[in-house]
Amino acid sequence: MPLVIVPTPVGNMEDITLRALRELRSADVIACEDTRRTLKLLNRYGIKKPLISYHRHNEKARTAELTARMERGQTVALVSDAGMPGISDPGYALISAAGASGIPIDALPGPSAILPALLLSGLRPQPFMFVGFPETSGSKGAKKLAGLAESDATLVFFSAPHDLTRDLGRLSAALGDRDAAIVREISKIHQEVIRGSLEALADIAASREIKGEIVLVVAGRGETATETPDWRAEARRLKAGGIFNKEIANVLFESYGIPRNEVKAFLIETSEVTNDD
Repeated sequence: MPLVIVPTPVGNMEDITLRALRELRSADVIACEDTRRTLKLLNRYGIKKPLISYHRHNEKARTAELTARMERGQTVALVSDAGMPGISDPGYALISAAGASGIPIDALPGPSAILPALLLSGLRPQPFMFVGFPETSGSKGAKKLAGLAESDATLVFFSAPHDLTRDLGRLSAALGDRDAAIVREISKIHQEVIRGSLEALADIAASREIKGEIVLVVAGRGETATETPDWRAEARRLKAGGIFNKEIANVLFESYGIPRNEVKAFLIETSEVTNDD
């Protein structure tokens, strides 16, 4: 099987499948988005194979080189930094070229951020539409986003930390204020799900630094947006129950994504707490 598409863990290295490890061990060469990241995975499992970088900036030249290798009978394992190659990651050009040349292709099942994020969001899982990174630049991007407003499917996007506030704002403008979720660092130690309306999530993203690999999940047309949680009333209620402000801050951060310092500052400003933490 000259071209084998091998998904790799999106976070926890233990998410690799036994079959994926076998295919990596048996390949003649591994084409990878970042050789340094792939080497860490290979070292973890004691795999030693030649690596060839394959990313957006060298995709055209590398596609020709790798296709020639496969035509000579070599097996190429294609991986990206995380998840399934070709899904918002480099790889589609090589897959397309291999298919056009009649080269056998196999795609292994395995880790992907899309389905875990969809399920963790709590939104309706079917039908859903994976959109990739939202195209938000200019009138073309706005038109594409507006076209999604008519879809009943739950929408799944990727986003980068430095684009998150912008993406949430433009999605809200194009789709209306719908239920949504920010799902980040899937299967990693800092995995987090923040749920709320698009407008509420945009406010949260603007008020705190949200890092890591991010998936946005947005409800389809016709689903009512959740009202922005009244976390201040919840903070007062918890304090009245004798809960320390440190614990209140932890609860509200986990439930609504409100920064802990913001919760503490609110309670102090309203003079409803004592210095108990």
